[in-house]
Amino acid sequence: MSTPAPSSSRALLVWGVALAAYVVAVLNRSSLGVAGLETTERFDVGASLLATFAVAQLVVYAGLQIPVGVLLDRLGPRLLIAGGAVLMGLGQLVLALATEVPGALLGRVLVGAGDAMTFVSVIRLIPAWFPVRRVPLLTQVTGAVGQLGQILSAVPLVLVLHGRGWGAAFGSLAVLGLAAALVVASLVRDSPDDAGRTHRRRRPGAAGERTAAEVLRARAPRPADGGALRAVVREPGVWLGFWVHFLTPFSSQVVVLLWGFSFFVEGQGRTTGEASALLSVNVVAAIVSGPLLGELAARRPGRRTGTALVIAVAVALAWVAVLGPPGSRPLGVLVAFSVVVAVGGPASLIGFDVARSCVTPARLGTATGLVNTGGFVAALASMLAIGVALDVLAPGGDRDLDAYRWAFALMAVPWVLGVVGLLVSRARTRAAHPGIAL
Repeated sequence: MSTPAPSSSRALLVWGVALAAYVVAVLNRSSLGVAGLETTERFDVGASLLATFAVAQLVVYAGLQIPVGVLLDRLGPRLLIAGGAVLMGLGQLVLALATEVPGALLGRVLVGAGDAMTFVSVIRLIPAWFPVRRVPLLTQVTGAVGQLGQILSAVPLVLVLHGRGWGAAFGSLAVLGLAAALVVASLVRDSPDDAGRTHRRRRPGAAGERTAAEVLRARAPRPADGGALRAVVREPGVWLGFWVHFLTPFSSQVVVLLWGFSFFVEGQGRTTGEASALLSVNVVAAIVSGPLLGELAARRPGRRTGTALVIAVAVALAWVAVLGPPGSRPLGVLVAFSVVVAVGGPASLIGFDVARSCVTPARLGTATGLVNTGGFVAALASMLAIGVALDVLAPGGDRDLDAYRWAFALMAVPWVLGVVGLLVSRARTRAAHPGIAL
């Protein structure tokens, strides 16, 4: 049994604190999804305007991914994670005090901006602190454990919202965000060098314990051509990662971030407790499946994109099983649906691993930012289209299963686009990088 590297405890501490900040970010991101009915009543809005709240948040999130990636390569993850937590805390404070639509929109925009800084920064820390063989698994664990934030929104946040009211629920999120910023600023460091450690001389045979960033740097030095953004945009492997991320998670985000709770209650006739439980099942399934997918990506890199395609097909079939037959579905079918759809979330992280295989460390933040726009572009387009369709199909606000069925059918469009994009970009990546398993 090998002896752990001296930096392992420090690496786990840095990653653990950053991971906790990501849990808080997911809690903030998904808080509106469990408060959809209360949001409608508080601000007197219909489905289209309610969707606009979530879409505004995701537009900011997706739009900032590339700028955040560029800043990440320049400023490092610690500053961005802490700054993101501050922005989310301020956004939730604005939302807690808002009584009109403009204030609510401003709050969600601030939440989206802070959220945009968090995940890509946490992912950027992993190759700086851990050996390359552990990066795919830890990336999946990060994504999976981060989804605990959805459980926090679906259970304790709902309890506070129903028991203490709007202001207390969103005010508590503001305090939590500011506390997360303080802890990150105190304990997270961008790399072992920043933590005050000196490099140890390694024997040639000890390369397996080098961090992923060191291995990639030795393998491919920093390119001498134009800026980071231009180099990343011209890399087909980054676009392959983008399309993997576009295709696999967006319908799960539609369920968790906005329409799932209302669909289960209004469309399927479930109680609010059952709807919260179904959202929690989604999270548990993502947590369980994430590490399994990470281990598969580490051991069988040649199956990464094929796995993403299989999962995308399974998710599509799950939607057909729920929306196709007439009438509401039994609770067991909805549980199975929540499990299958949830796997699309961790499957999207395969996109980051694919992109990491094709770029150098100097471009990794920018590449991660571009990849991370994929699923959120698909999700925000779907959410807005569903909201508009629901208002057209149920103009009085009395949404039934048929209205949800036809509105959700619009998600077939981004699904087809994602499949085509993945297949085309995979062929181009294989031509550009014949030695990389995809």
